[in-house]
Amino acid sequence: MTGVDQTMRDHIVRQLAQIEQEEHVRIIYACESGSRAWGFPSQDSDYDVRFIYVRPLEWYLSIDDQRDVIERPISDQLDINGWDIRKALKLFRKSNPPLLEWLQSPIQYEEQYSVAEQIRSLSPLTFSPKSCMYHYLNMAKGNFRDYLQGEQVKIKKYFYVLRPLLACGWIEHNESMPPMAFEELVDALVPADTSLYTEIQELLRRKKAGDEMDMEPQLPAIQSYIVDQIAHVEQIAAGIEGQVTVETETLNRIFRSAVQEVWASTK
Repeated sequence: MTGVDQTMRDHIVRQLAQIEQEEHVRIIYACESGSRAWGFPSQDSDYDVRFIYVRPLEWYLSIDDQRDVIERPISDQLDINGWDIRKALKLFRKSNPPLLEWLQSPIQYEEQYSVAEQIRSLSPLTFSPKSCMYHYLNMAKGNFRDYLQGEQVKIKKYFYVLRPLLACGWIEHNESMPPMAFEELVDALVPADTSLYTEIQELLRRKKAGDEMDMEPQLPAIQSYIVDQIAHVEQIAAGIEGQVTVETETLNRIFRSAVQEVWASTK
């Protein structure tokens, strides 16, 4: 499996099973998110495991709001946390980009029952170019502001500005959710005969080789692209039509069927 050796995959699956037992939940979907799913992990990158889970019916029939996330402390390169199905569907209704990325992750650890595929099949109907473009734009601007100012910059952070900006470019040209793979975005949007492409490819080579990639001089072609693209995306995003939504009752039906399907199968 891309980005994850079998030993680590087995360890992750065991950890998910342990969470199910400890929390009395059923995990319906689990995947890799972050640099491994994006295609630019370094040798010491964390495994960013994200999952969606369902609790028993009685848990939802409470007059009090209850915690709808499960988180575990980062340990041995494993960063693992998940969202309750109801939380996930509420965010899905808002075209939440992290959730949409999870659903198309190239590295999946678990997909049980029909729920994840039901949600995935509705993704094109709920996709909001405006919401997603602003999400990626804000991510790029934040990382650019925090790590890539001055003559010496934290050079590996270029990936965390380039990928969201390329995702914005994909949305602009295709009006669809961008692919997770960084190299697919680069090949689609950066001409191969440019200094920008050359600098990006050298960054990728170094990161995959495990270079330290800490404080170094700015990369001029990438730095220029970032400044220009942030200004361009800000202008484009402001003119995009607003939120696209799916009917709440459609998501209610998925929620109810998920609880019924998951716990009926355990009897």
